[in-house]
Amino acid sequence: MASVIEQCQVAPPPGCAAEMTLPLTYFDHIWLFFHRVRRILFYKLSISKSDFIQNIIPALKDSLSLALKHYTPLAGNVACPLNSSGKPELRYVKGDSVSVTFSETDMDFNYLIGDHPRNTKDFYHFVPQLAEPKDAPGFQLAPVLAIQVTLFSNLGISIGFTNHHAAGDGATIVGFIWVWALLHKFGGHEQFLPNEFIPFYDRSVIKDPYGLDMSLWDEMKKQNQEMRDIVTPPPDKVRCTFTITRDEIGKLKNLILSRRSGLTHVTSFTVTCAYIWTCLIKSEDATDREETDDNVMEFFGCAGDCRARFNPPLPPTYFGNCLVGYIAKIKHVDLIGKEGITIAVELLGEAIQKGTKDEEWILNGSWLKEFSTVDENRSLSVAGSPKFDLYAADFGWGRPSKLEFVSLDNGNGITMSLSKSKDFDGDLEIGLSLSKTRMNAFAAIFTHGLSFL
Repeated sequence: MASVIEQCQVAPPPGCAAEMTLPLTYFDHIWLFFHRVRRILFYKLSISKSDFIQNIIPALKDSLSLALKHYTPLAGNVACPLNSSGKPELRYVKGDSVSVTFSETDMDFNYLIGDHPRNTKDFYHFVPQLAEPKDAPGFQLAPVLAIQVTLFSNLGISIGFTNHHAAGDGATIVGFIWVWALLHKFGGHEQFLPNEFIPFYDRSVIKDPYGLDMSLWDEMKKQNQEMRDIVTPPPDKVRCTFTITRDEIGKLKNLILSRRSGLTHVTSFTVTCAYIWTCLIKSEDATDREETDDNVMEFFGCAGDCRARFNPPLPPTYFGNCLVGYIAKIKHVDLIGKEGITIAVELLGEAIQKGTKDEEWILNGSWLKEFSTVDENRSLSVAGSPKFDLYAADFGWGRPSKLEFVSLDNGNGITMSLSKSKDFDGDLEIGLSLSKTRMNAFAAIFTHGLSFL
């Protein structure tokens, strides 16, 4: 458990814009009622409680305030209209702030940062819950961001982030974390902030020739879902981290190409995801008492940043969501067969290539229609991306010792996290949250398969 040392609100510094409003685009609408995203960064740091209170807490609050000067909407709210005439927006007004909790715990730091199976519920002590939505004239206001910093006395510090996905995707949130880390590391001196970290806010760059914005919002209104942040830790899961090395990835690529030389999208991402997918399905067959129908369809879904896919391209620092979804599907019997990984790589590559080359496919919403075909109970999706290196977020304490995606537990399917390795360039880390029995089966199949490369 974590006990509270201080709970406070951190706002952008005086002199910032008094208010800021950003309309939600169709890229944002799809995340409006999505579960909140929760991440934890763990840092090894030998520090006493008194030093934490006297030095770390004030410095973190000051640097966070400066970071919010650049990422002001994160201190605001998602404003969802209470009647059918309005449209949702991201809104900051003077007085808005980020809820920050400083806490301490006597839990085993080294246990939590391990790769071995750990009780999933343990991690929920170190991520905050967003405050309840508030009513404003014509709107309901749902907070965008909350942060929890926890001291493991003389061992380390964790920083837990909970954010509303409608406010921004991984590129936006990771950019904010990097900026906060840099400002803290360099004592608040903003000259150390590279220009490529400063957000771009102009929403007019999102083209919408087919009216997706209005049609998506019309669909969202029908769902009539509430804006509360609901936290339900799973009672019987463990989380585990697996690493696939650059050498193993290279051997997987060679294996795939030896079987199907004409494939053009055999990348670290596609071969890693395909391998995890096949291992997961095999682990289900090894542990489930009921035999799965050979002809049932298995689904894989991932999101891709499409800022560079527009003509002209959007700035990489565009603030908000700019993701399209890629879906691959395959019969169960084909995925667990000898050619399963090869077929999976081919299908993943085809799905990604279609989206990366075809702006029209993005603009007309074809990618959205594919999601209506997905059976969530038979799906694997990806959280995070090796492109966004949170292990580079150095607050002045060195690189994080561990990154955990706590929100893997949400949804009916399985979600895997994927990130750069904390230790070696080219290696990839995969995070999973499964029942203990399923995790043991997956680990055995994962290790056994790699040993034969």
